[in-house]
Amino acid sequence: MSETCPKCGLPKPICVCETIAKESQRIKVYSVKKKFDKISTIVEGLEEKTIDIKEIAKELKSEFACGGTVKAGRIELQGDHRHKAKALLVRLGFAPETIEVH
Repeated sequence: MSETCPKCGLPKPICVCETIAKESQRIKVYSVKKKFDKISTIVEGLEEKTIDIKEIAKELKSEFACGGTVKAGRIELQGDHRHKAKALLVRLGFAPETIEVH
């Protein structure tokens, strides 16, 4: 027997909790200048309780071939990847109208 999701009660393989959570996020993507004029892209607004932020960070870092980390509920990527990040987040299932790029 497969495990059931504690939230929706469906079997884990067909659970839709994360899909619903992705559609209700308010995500901000912006860049900041750090030490030595290095630029970092910040992705924030993801809820850690409903979405695996580390998995999203892993996908972003792999796609953009850059380093990065997850700190205080936000993803920090090395380099300026603001517009590419929005496109990848949409491909991962986030609604485009909920992603704000600065």
